[in-house]
Amino acid sequence: MTEVKEKTIPRLKDKYENVVIPALMKDFNYKNKMQVPKIEKIVVNIGIGEYVQNTKILENVLRDISLITGQKPIVTKAKKSIAGFKLRAGMPNGVKVTLRASRMYEFLDKLITLNLPRIRDFRGISPRGFDGKGNFSLGLKEQLIFPEIDYDKIDKIRGLQISIVTTAKTDKEAKALLTYIGFPFKK
Repeated sequence: MTEVKEKTIPRLKDKYENVVIPALMKDFNYKNKMQVPKIEKIVVNIGIGEYVQNTKILENVLRDISLITGQKPIVTKAKKSIAGFKLRAGMPNGVKVTLRASRMYEFLDKLITLNLPRIRDFRGISPRGFDGKGNFSLGLKEQLIFPEIDYDKIDKIRGLQISIVTTAKTDKEAKALLTYIGFPFKK
């Protein structure tokens, strides 16, 4: 007899469907729930400019970002050579992961509830990270706020960028979406 694994809906996706959609429909007078903005994807990126001096850095960054996101990252490469940075075309200059569907909701839930409160002197996220088209980006100074990262195994403290891509048309809609989901914006 084979067991059928029951898929569980991520907590944040359930909150989006049952709390956020009705609230946004009321706030912005949407006629149809398909008009309500949603999160399309989350991109987590770590730049490795110091790869020029130390080529072993790439495997450490790949390990860190795969532990943080739970997904295999891809290596981004330089398109052009820049002599001032000692960078040649085709040389690795970053690592990124694109999260979608349930992994995206689970990462966002973990980020909001566990990781952001672990930042020293955390008073909220600055709402200035919107790009004018409804997307939000935030930078973190160190990867140590993620409990998956073992302090003894890191070689250097690195920052990372998190971009949240939404279907919202304006920053006001995107900020309302992220606020209802539970993003701790500064007042």
